[in-house]
Amino acid sequence: MKHLALALMLSATPALADIEAARDLMEANRFEEARAELWPAARSGNADAEELIGVMYALGLGVEKDEVRAFEWYLRSAMKGHPGAQSGVGWYYELGLGMPAPDLIRAYLWYALSTIGGDPDAAMSQEEVIKKMTPEEISKAHELIADYKVWMYPFR
Repeated sequence: MKHLALALMLSATPALADIEAARDLMEANRFEEARAELWPAARSGNADAEELIGVMYALGLGVEKDEVRAFEWYLRSAMKGHPGAQSGVGWYYELGLGMPAPDLIRAYLWYALSTIGGDPDAAMSQEEVIKKMTPEEISKAHELIADYKVWMYPFR
């Protein structure tokens, strides 16, 4: 059993190293190389890599800016509980980026989940978006939060 745990830990290490290498490349403005480092981990479902690919598409870093693709990468990561990506999804819903129209209910939902996940800026975003919402929208958002929270954060 100890050998299995050690093998699993060691097999996860290269992916983490690739993500750190990609972050270093991004800080050095070497975005195309960073994307190449991130791509295998993102394609295999690593939430950190997915979120960083989303950032790249959102800002046009080493790729053509693409709000639809940015949202989709953020959403993949957000569904795995990545607080930064959850906040990004909230932002996209709030402004209606890459979609037909803003959706304040879902923006509030994702900001709330991001806050639960520990993103300190998400609480401020949540406070701002609630000012634009009707009481009915707030009530609906809280229903959705309850649905997601029990699944995404069962112990919080």
